[in-house]
Amino acid sequence: MTSGQCTVPEVVLAIDIGGTTVKGSVFVDGNEVPPGSTVPTFEKSSGAFDAVLAVLSALAGTARALGHEPTAIGVGTPGLVDRRAGMVRYAANLGWTNLPLGQLLETRFGVPTLIDHDARTAARAEMAARPALRNFVFIPIGTGVSAAVVVAGKTVAGARGQAGELGHIPTVPNGRPCSCGQFGCLEAYASAGAVLARYIAGGGNAESAADVAGVVGKDGLANEVWADAVNSLATGITTLTATLDPEEIIIGGGLGAAGSVLLDPLREKVESLLRWRDPPAISASRAGPRAGLLGAALLGSAARSNSTHTGQESS
Repeated sequence: MTSGQCTVPEVVLAIDIGGTTVKGSVFVDGNEVPPGSTVPTFEKSSGAFDAVLAVLSALAGTARALGHEPTAIGVGTPGLVDRRAGMVRYAANLGWTNLPLGQLLETRFGVPTLIDHDARTAARAEMAARPALRNFVFIPIGTGVSAAVVVAGKTVAGARGQAGELGHIPTVPNGRPCSCGQFGCLEAYASAGAVLARYIAGGGNAESAADVAGVVGKDGLANEVWADAVNSLATGITTLTATLDPEEIIIGGGLGAAGSVLLDPLREKVESLLRWRDPPAISASRAGPRAGLLGAALLGSAARSNSTHTGQESS
């Protein structure tokens, strides 16, 4: 570097869109800078896109207060996501159809933007935490359930960017209605939202799925709801294993924090369903509940790099 020159820092606004909240943080040269910003995904008079704009505006303000201009945006979002087009084709929980999210944010904030499915975004953080792990499936369990398939160290998006919709695999014939319009989907039993809703509908008193997990083994209703969730999730994992032969299944998201309460019976059930072969290892996320944000920061870094160097997306 020539004397007198200085390197412009990479300032990424990272966004993790969930069905309950939209979270964001500023990352300067890969380091997270507090404070972040979190807002409800839905308010009485506004929708999910308004929440995204509110968080990004707050983060841009944080960056400028530190003397930095944002250089890129990275976004993890649920739904059917076409990353190359920057388009959310369909997100039932957000009420989006054919939303050009990437283009809208680039126009609004004037910096290169990359969006991707929230599971694939979080899987980037897992790959960064465990670079030796090359073939795995990452399953975040929150308001919904999805999956990121990683083969030979690269995420698999599919022909239309719609790979990994594990939550909408039917696991219970003629079962509970799902937000997608089908019946008996895995998400209708194993998502954090479904666990809480079923527990309350049965007469239980809880404010979160974590509360339900906390009384498993002590409360008959919690045991029943939890067993249904584990069985449905195990059926989905068995299907993935038979199809993909992953080295490991990684459980993340809010419900992934339940630890052994979820993982122990899940391992046992998957093993019982895979009598003809050894099951894959099933583990908790190394990146933890913040995997989505960390992965979004990596997306933003790729967006800036692509814009300034190759003009192409990285895997």
